Amino acid sequence: MFENIGIGELTLILLVIIIFFGPKKIPDLARGLGKGISEFKKAMRDVETELEKPVVTPQILEPPQLNAPASEHKASASTQVNTQADTQAKAQD
Repeated sequence: MFENIGIGELTLILLVIIIFFGPKKIPDLARGLGKGISEFKKAMRDVETELEKPVVTPQILEPPQLNAPASEHKASASTQVNTQADTQAKAQD
């Protein structure tokens, strides 16, 4: 990456940084840069770990069945109503 930069160019870059930021701020900048790089590496590891996890597809479970299906319950209720109506009609005759 820095193959074409010589000692003279590095010295000039360091002097500009020292003049621009001052000698007291350089350790703070380096510390912040180091923390930023470590956070970036940690985030990359987390992403790689998530991508390597196997994909699990959830299975849809059937709802529990009652003893008698709902259609039989409806039929028995309507049968009771018809039986009561027949009984009342016979009583009136």
